[in-house]
Amino acid sequence: MSRVINLNHNLHLVYLLWYFNLTLLVSAVELTFELPDNAKQCFYEEVTEGTLSTIEFQVVTGGQYDVDMTLESPKKEILYKGIKKQFDSFTWTAAQTGVYTVCFSNEFSTFSHKLVYMDFQVGDEKPLPGIEEHLSAMTKMESSCTQVHENLNTVIDYQTHHRLREAQGRKFAEDLNTRVMFWSTGETLAILCIGIGQIIILKNFFTEKKT
Repeated sequence: MSRVINLNHNLHLVYLLWYFNLTLLVSAVELTFELPDNAKQCFYEEVTEGTLSTIEFQVVTGGQYDVDMTLESPKKEILYKGIKKQFDSFTWTAAQTGVYTVCFSNEFSTFSHKLVYMDFQVGDEKPLPGIEEHLSAMTKMESSCTQVHENLNTVIDYQTHHRLREAQGRKFAEDLNTRVMFWSTGETLAILCIGIGQIIILKNFFTEKKT
């Protein structure tokens, strides 16, 4: 009977962990968007005073893999300004409650279409459901669940960055392959033209000219 109770308790904690991960994914401000040439896109997030926030971005594909990014406070003060950055991360504590504006600009590019990844984290992560209500020390099972949850978050973060690097490397390889193909095609046409020209010139050497 005790084994059944322990098993049910373990399953209950696993379900809580799984549910919390789902809610965390839904509430996270994390996206990848397209930024056309000569374009500017802004995103808005309401932040409470005293809240620690972090914004991270990376250009996945397009041009020289660079973009301009600015972060403005509700009073239109510039908290961060990056010029032609490939990737960067900025952490700050909100001095006031209001809507903070993050703008990405590709206005300096006339033909490069870009793909940008952004991760906007606001506030500290909430503890697992049920654990914050404890007045006593956590049990071994609860401590293990918390450790597993932290490790899973770390794994998710590493996987996201690996996927971004993989997408960036794949796009670079595809562009390089296209350039090599065009260069090879041009060289082939040049060799054919030179060969045909040499044959015509050589043929003229052995052709009797009519007088």
